[in-house]
Amino acid sequence: MKVHEYQGRELLASFGIPVPAGEVITDAGRAAEAYGAVTGAAGTDLAVVKAQVHAGGRGKAGFVKLVRSAGEATEAAGFMLSNRMVSVQTGPEGLDVGTLLVAAGVDIAKEYYLAITTDRDTRRNVMIASAEGGVEIEQVAESNPDAIKKLPIDPESGLDEAEARAFADAVGFTGSQVEQAAKIMVALAKLYVERDCSLAEINPLIVTPGDEVLAIDAKFNFDDNGLFRQPEIAALDDGTDTDPAEKRAEEHGLSYIKLDGNIGCLVNGAGLAMATMDTIKHFGGEPANFLDVGGSASEEAVTEAFSIILSDPHVNGILVNIFGGIMDCGVIAAGVVNAAKNFENADGSTGFKVPLVVRLEGNNVEGGKKTLEAAHDSLPTLQAADDLSDGAKKIVAAVG
Repeated sequence: MKVHEYQGRELLASFGIPVPAGEVITDAGRAAEAYGAVTGAAGTDLAVVKAQVHAGGRGKAGFVKLVRSAGEATEAAGFMLSNRMVSVQTGPEGLDVGTLLVAAGVDIAKEYYLAITTDRDTRRNVMIASAEGGVEIEQVAESNPDAIKKLPIDPESGLDEAEARAFADAVGFTGSQVEQAAKIMVALAKLYVERDCSLAEINPLIVTPGDEVLAIDAKFNFDDNGLFRQPEIAALDDGTDTDPAEKRAEEHGLSYIKLDGNIGCLVNGAGLAMATMDTIKHFGGEPANFLDVGGSASEEAVTEAFSIILSDPHVNGILVNIFGGIMDCGVIAAGVVNAAKNFENADGSTGFKVPLVVRLEGNNVEGGKKTLEAAHDSLPTLQAADDLSDGAKKIVAAVG
């Protein structure tokens, strides 16, 4: 789960990390008031208006604007709230902008990058920092990897201030900046663990001409598996970071991730789903999704899965790959056939119109295959497959 920048800044502040004053608005008519509030609190005439969307490239797209008057703030807000933001991360369709952050501007003497994520190799959280802040860390890693410093964090004792001070010094903070940066690092490490984060990023962490260290941007990702114990974090989710089909699948207990291909995949088991997608690609096709219906593969689950898969207009065919463990393949086949027969198309007709290839394996697989064969007359788009390779070849051929 992701949160917006303004929510991330509020999280930082709640753990004692200094951030400039900010106001959240959803109406351009409130921009002047918000501008006055944040600039008055900071004693400056400089403010920044920032679109709150789950995508990068806002600045280059014109959705981060520095303003020096209430009129400029209103103009910037009006533009952002009435246009879709198109950047390298949104695709050509862009994103609607419904929320803006109006924050006090600050003079910047130096920008740093600071983040914590989990290192799967060492199975520890790791703090990452660079003196080249304000740009994508991937660019720094490619152009100057030596500029990135890493500090593994002990899973039991956490990050102490002595370690943080030494790390801040190694990154390039000097004088009074070191103590301030160290406190921010310790607080960020505490926040990361206590709120079940999978990413906590401040980019940039800035130093002002007066040697004050401030966080002026925030990006957080949270472990979905930990949200049951983070009700306050879960409540921050406004649904805009999740594809509507993925949200719908979640509500029905299905795991769905949209991809860029044209062959829908309906599978029971995450490992089987990965193998299915790999096999489709091996035979020259492109999977349109990852969809795991779970262990039951009930008729209700299959019906909902078909509906979710075909909500993607790019899907030209579906490969069903089901392993019947405890469950009878005959029952599974009957569920797939009934779901396909009764599927309601957008034009109101029923029955599948796209090619459907079904591969079954496991308990009573022969009974399942007989059920599929008997359904061919009423479902002419249906083909049975002998194994996964056969199924992948058939669906790739069927979609051309």
